[in-house]
Amino acid sequence: MGKLKDKLRKKQLSVGSWMSLGHPAIAEIMAKAGFDWLVIDMEHSAISDDQCQELIRVVDLCGISPIVRVGANDSLLIKRAMDAGSHGVIVPMVNSREDAEKVVSAVKYPPYGTRGVGLSRAQGYGTSFNEYKKWVEEESVIIVQIEHIHAIENLKQILTVQGIDAFIIGPYDLSGSLGIPGNFEDKKMLNALEEVKRVISETNISAGYHVVPPQPELVQEKIKEGYTFIAYSVDFLFLGESCRNGLMEIQGLK
Repeated sequence: MGKLKDKLRKKQLSVGSWMSLGHPAIAEIMAKAGFDWLVIDMEHSAISDDQCQELIRVVDLCGISPIVRVGANDSLLIKRAMDAGSHGVIVPMVNSREDAEKVVSAVKYPPYGTRGVGLSRAQGYGTSFNEYKKWVEEESVIIVQIEHIHAIENLKQILTVQGIDAFIIGPYDLSGSLGIPGNFEDKKMLNALEEVKRVISETNISAGYHVVPPQPELVQEKIKEGYTFIAYSVDFLFLGESCRNGLMEIQGLK
């Protein structure tokens, strides 16, 4: 079983990060930093399909799991990401059990799903379809993104769908669905996250959270709350924060 799949199954801690910049050197640098997995963001970025496949290849060859956050719960987008060689998908705005069933069906081949069968990078360009078919059934990773108050309300039902390996909270969209975009300290947001923590204690599915600011202490807080699949920040924030902090120190020396 793949290392990430095994960690998710056992609810063991794994820490990854998010890529929104489409250069393979960034993927290589982040992959060699020691993350367990890296997400290629195809929802809120300008990354093209060609760039996505190249980023998948680089991360994969560095020995860690590439995951694609697709732009929508769309079977074509999911199929293209998987055929490019992604180890799994994160699917946004999964708000109901029916939404979750649609995700699983799009990843899995018949008879477990409805994914169309084609030959591309994932299938060894036609040389290893049978091996890949078994891999998809046993080791592909399916993560639903919980980022709307309706998803919180339906979370227990969503997590009963066979084939879901983990869920991950998207804090910005969740706060937006509550009418308080970006306000994570509002009582409505805190109450929603309290409900998530209650569900975490009652399920065997790995719980994830995207900690967007590059602040390790925030990751430690989420670990204490029971989250085990944690995305730590995003490539452009690592770069920007390093530049800004360095300049502030330099200017302070003047």
